[in-house]
Amino acid sequence: MLIILIALFATAALCPLIFRYFRRNGFYIVAAVPAVGFAWLLTQFPAILSSQLDSANGQPNAPPSIEYTWIDGFLVNLDFRLDTLAAVLLLLILGVGALVLVYCGRYFKNDDMGVGAFAAKLVAFAGAMIGLVTADDVIIMFIFWEITSVLSYLLIGFSQALITARRSAMNALIVTTFGGLAMLAGLLILGTSTGSYRLSDIIAAAPQLSSMGMHIDVAIGLVLIGALSKSALVPFHFWLPGAMAAPTPVSAYLHAAAMVKAGVYLVARLAPGFADTAFWAPLAVGIGIATMIIGGYRALKQYDLKLILAFGTVSQLGFIIAIFGLGNADAAFAALALTLAHGLFKATLFLAVGIIDHNTGTRDIRKLSGLGRKMPLLAIATTIAAASMAGIPPLYGFVAKESVFDALLHLDGELAWVPLVGVVLGAALTMAYSLRFVIGAFGSKAEVAPVECYRPSLIFLAPLLVLTVGTVLLGLLPGFVEPLVKHAATLYPQDPEVHLAVWAGFTPALGLSAVALLVGVAFYILRARTDTGVPLRRKVLSAEEIYRGLVNAVDELAIWVTGRTQRGSLSFYLGVILAVALVVPLSIALTVPTPWPTHWVIADHPAQMIIGAIMIVGALAAIRAAKRFMAVLMVSVTGYGMVAIFALQGAPDLALTQLLVETIVLVAFVLALRALPKRLWVGISKVKPARALLATALAAMTVYVAIGMMAARNESRISLAFPDLAYYEGYGANIVNVTLVDLRVWDTFGEITVLAAAATGVASLIFVATPVARRLRAGEIKSGSIDHGSEAISTGEFSQAGLDIARQFARSNNKDWLIAGHTLVAERRSIIFEVVTRVIFHAILMLSIFTLITGHNTPGGGFAGGLLAGLALTVRYLAGGRVELAESMRVSPNILLGGGLAVAGFSGIFPLLLGDPVFSTYVWEFALPIFGEHKFVTSTFFDIGVYLVVLGLVQDVLRSLGSEIDVLSEGRSPVARHDVVAGYRRGVGR
Repeated sequence: MLIILIALFATAALCPLIFRYFRRNGFYIVAAVPAVGFAWLLTQFPAILSSQLDSANGQPNAPPSIEYTWIDGFLVNLDFRLDTLAAVLLLLILGVGALVLVYCGRYFKNDDMGVGAFAAKLVAFAGAMIGLVTADDVIIMFIFWEITSVLSYLLIGFSQALITARRSAMNALIVTTFGGLAMLAGLLILGTSTGSYRLSDIIAAAPQLSSMGMHIDVAIGLVLIGALSKSALVPFHFWLPGAMAAPTPVSAYLHAAAMVKAGVYLVARLAPGFADTAFWAPLAVGIGIATMIIGGYRALKQYDLKLILAFGTVSQLGFIIAIFGLGNADAAFAALALTLAHGLFKATLFLAVGIIDHNTGTRDIRKLSGLGRKMPLLAIATTIAAASMAGIPPLYGFVAKESVFDALLHLDGELAWVPLVGVVLGAALTMAYSLRFVIGAFGSKAEVAPVECYRPSLIFLAPLLVLTVGTVLLGLLPGFVEPLVKHAATLYPQDPEVHLAVWAGFTPALGLSAVALLVGVAFYILRARTDTGVPLRRKVLSAEEIYRGLVNAVDELAIWVTGRTQRGSLSFYLGVILAVALVVPLSIALTVPTPWPTHWVIADHPAQMIIGAIMIVGALAAIRAAKRFMAVLMVSVTGYGMVAIFALQGAPDLALTQLLVETIVLVAFVLALRALPKRLWVGISKVKPARALLATALAAMTVYVAIGMMAARNESRISLAFPDLAYYEGYGANIVNVTLVDLRVWDTFGEITVLAAAATGVASLIFVATPVARRLRAGEIKSGSIDHGSEAISTGEFSQAGLDIARQFARSNNKDWLIAGHTLVAERRSIIFEVVTRVIFHAILMLSIFTLITGHNTPGGGFAGGLLAGLALTVRYLAGGRVELAESMRVSPNILLGGGLAVAGFSGIFPLLLGDPVFSTYVWEFALPIFGEHKFVTSTFFDIGVYLVVLGLVQDVLRSLGSEIDVLSEGRSPVARHDVVAGYRRGVGR
């Protein structure tokens, strides 16, 4: 099953390439992947049906499963389990998914935009659903759950030009994400209480959990909220009809056979263990039946064929969840059979609506007439599917609904009649809106002219016909599927007493079916006679209106808060941050008794006192500085002072890193200062007392808390074990570097991800805000379009002009110390600096690589190495300007950032292929002649990723705060523009 999962995601990644060459026919190629998965699944049924679902993992008769250790410390593992319940849902996910992809091959046109991306999202969605229903770890299941929410958002909003599509996509995302977060809270409570996040362990421990107290009931209630929101039950049902703004294939797959079944799956999975908890019956059964009735009633009021099916889907989902929620073997048997039936007939109906809309241009039943004669094959297939939905014999929908009535008749208790009456009423409404759908779509209306259309091709109809044949065959021969659904019911201690049969005699269940059909016909007639063609007005607020009211209230609150907090003042923002950082820790420190040290050490070395005094002087000088440049230099004094303190304390690795970071930060500050006034507008005499008090109080509080923390220690420091951990577990002698790339590798991976995001964000803000970038992006500035004979180069053209000039000169005459030397006038050049740069540039680069490779055992590593390489580029930029920097940066910063993250990520994923946890480290010991014995540690690959990310970050800083500000400065200065042209002429003249 893992191969199918990986294959689907890999296919999704390849979709843009496939569709570039095959266009819409690429859907047929992509459909082969779920089709092969479907065939593979059929071969697994003997093993699945022979397994005992209640056996412990690892036993010979357990269902097929795969287990990989992932985050062992948090009990999160990549566990997948293919039992009967998962297999039934996979039949729909893979089978219907393959047919929908085939259908897309004729639904879309060759010139439709974004078809490749659409296919990629649809295939990835299939993979996410497979991961969701087979995951035996609740955290992994939640990850796939949220992936389906994101992909659903993207698919619903496919038509980006339509505001309705964008709004509906956002509604679906907000509602399902809210439910998902509630579900996550419940799953965490259950996993913590069980001592395991394995879903099978949680269900097995259900009897013990149920006796633990109210918090388990709350946890189950939270999980059910997630299931109800995902399956669009009341009061979350409104997002599903809105999602009909998506293309029809999305509706047929996500909202009939896949996504909305996620909530059904979760209820079905938990029902055997938790059906007796306090909130189960009201939420699953009560809301399920209410949804069935409300959805059926709303479907009967619609004029859009898709909305009839949408509210019908809401009704059917409530029906299925209510039956699963009963929590017994008979109900599970019947509900699973109904789930399979629903996937078959509802996907058929949605695909039929897509053909009608595609060929006629409308879905409004008030405008459709005579389609039954013009599309007879489509009309027959659609009528059969609608009849199955209504429960008309001898179709599979009738067989499944009969088993439901039979299961309801076996219920015991005083209120057993309530779900029975609710289901009969819901079934009657289903019959009514089924008639409304078929007659509205294909009937001939005297007052409406026949619609002009053409017959769909056979390949367009093929997916519908396959699903229709399945509905008919399973209705006539239900014995093919009965062993499967019966085996799923073995999750319960008792065996199911109901069966699937097209004819079981004159039974009470048959009588209830007849009553439902007759009442449904009466409902349809009543609705047809009172139908004025105008939507009925509601007298009460709908769930969607309540939702929109809440969203609007949140928006207004956000506007109010933003207006009072986002003032455009950096000092105000910093003051708020520092005030919170002061008040919260200080309030805790003052309320909790804080120990005070009895032994004080002023300094370990006399030099520390001198360094500390220098740092204090630097800080005070920064406050009194009248110019920004001087203030930045004085602030850097404190940073370099920390370098000295680290060195004196015997921490060369920290000292090296602090030195490099402080230098890069200083350069970035100085580059940015060029865009600001030279003088500070606030001197020492204008410093507000409140700000001074806040700064002083925060510093004092920080010292107080640090002293208290050191004095409160009563256990041995964990750092005492780090030398052995670093050497024997991480295979390195440099404790700091091994900690970063091995012991605390997840922290580092998160940090480099933030670095990449920050670098991209800063560069985006700088480039989006400049006119040069906007004109380059718009294509108004092109290479080679500059008249170098003219000295009147505009601000926009200047950015490209400098690069063109430098490159042309470099090709013709490369005898200078730096490539861009002759693009600068004599007054702005420093030959000594250029000579020094030429000498040390490659040496610094080699030193950076040496620091990277040896960092596992000596001071250095990927972070320090990347900073050294960045400093080499910085020196070259300072010597030759932005043109020199452009020639030095042979690789784009974006590629470095993305490549670094990819290398670091792959170094973590690779151990999974070997059956080990993520980010496992391996060591290779070898001997070389002359050089002796050596060892290579695989965490070096992660360090290489860090190196690339840091180098990309520095390049982005230089490009944004250096080159781009240069462009703006030169664009404002006629002399600077003249310099480049003159420098080029001198170079060519030589």
